[in-house]
Amino acid sequence: MSTICWQEAGKSQTHAWRDRNVLQHAAEEAVRGLEDAGIDFVSGLPDGWQRNVHELVEGNDRFQYVPVCNEGVGFSMCAGAWLGGRKPALIMENSGLRVASEYIARISLGTGVPVTLLCSYRGDVGETEHWGIPHGIVAEPLLQALRIKYLVVRRVDELRQAIMRAHRISEAQLHPAAVLISGDCVWDDGGSR
Repeated sequence: MSTICWQEAGKSQTHAWRDRNVLQHAAEEAVRGLEDAGIDFVSGLPDGWQRNVHELVEGNDRFQYVPVCNEGVGFSMCAGAWLGGRKPALIMENSGLRVASEYIARISLGTGVPVTLLCSYRGDVGETEHWGIPHGIVAEPLLQALRIKYLVVRRVDELRQAIMRAHRISEAQLHPAAVLISGDCVWDDGGSR
């Protein structure tokens, strides 16, 4: 087990990086889900929980990967990719839903553009950071307001299938669908995997 240190709000903290294996295993399952769904274009804004997914997608020749400066731009890139014949996915933290909501509403509610959304579910049960709680409070109501069907996935063994299902309904309804990723996909609480 390695240890990393970082500065947060002016204080030094040490964090045992034992959850790296869980994140890596979940990231590999997520990429398999994207591949199995036939997704070939991925955009996103890297976040701490899904960093490994971004790294694996970027290094995988099956995907065209476009990192962006904000989630609204990422959704727009995915919409353009779909109009060009690609099968897009957007990877972001659930806080990015608020940023992307204007783009989703303007592009998808009126014109029907399918994009599979993979969102880390900050603020879900088990959250350790106070700033993540508001993200969890608004995530599901915002998805509902945007009429985005979604699945909450807390087990790694359900992640691949959830991504495939989200992509399938997204294409069938010509509208985004989301997977909110939490639980054992992002934390190692010392239990069995």
